[in-house]
Amino acid sequence: MTLFDTTRRRHSRRVLAAALVVFLLIGLTLGVLVGLHALGARGLSGDALPGALQGQDSAAFGVDDGYIEEGESVSPFADELPAIARLEPGLRAAMQDAARAAIAEDVEFVVTNGWRSAAYQKVLLDAAIAEYGSEEEARRFVSTPETSKHVTGEAVDIGRTDANSWLSQHGSDYGLCQTYANEMWHFELATTPGGECPAQLSDASAG
Repeated sequence: MTLFDTTRRRHSRRVLAAALVVFLLIGLTLGVLVGLHALGARGLSGDALPGALQGQDSAAFGVDDGYIEEGESVSPFADELPAIARLEPGLRAAMQDAARAAIAEDVEFVVTNGWRSAAYQKVLLDAAIAEYGSEEEARRFVSTPETSKHVTGEAVDIGRTDANSWLSQHGSDYGLCQTYANEMWHFELATTPGGECPAQLSDASAG
């Protein structure tokens, strides 16, 4: 083997190694982008729903309880669904007015949680306790049936991070406010249109 052949083989190995590194970096980047896209498509939603709820038999609660499948969303105008229809009328009207304005600006506005029955809320709380290990910790993310604003129809969770961001900026124009600092998706009718939103609570347990 000549010196030229040896040098050429070494060069080929270096090129192959460099190509492999580039390939791995591209794969890693694509994986991150796909993950971010999936997160954006779903949005962060609904009472920080715990993993313990995933895979649970949804027959225990249904559409009549305000159930919206984890990872799914509904139109803010789906008045045929109890999750939307049983929202407090003022909140529902404000949310729909805001949705029209957001959609006009090409912001996809969807609802991941609206009204919920007390029975469904208890299922969520029990799952959260199983997930987080104590009721005290669980209540930072999921209220009791007696205290939940979803059960009274006074709260709505908006899906997709772009809609959350839009509503955080413009929600007060419609009286809508993000009430919990740790739930960017949770909005309540907490001021008059054009008014100032109250200071956010740290989490649901502070309400």
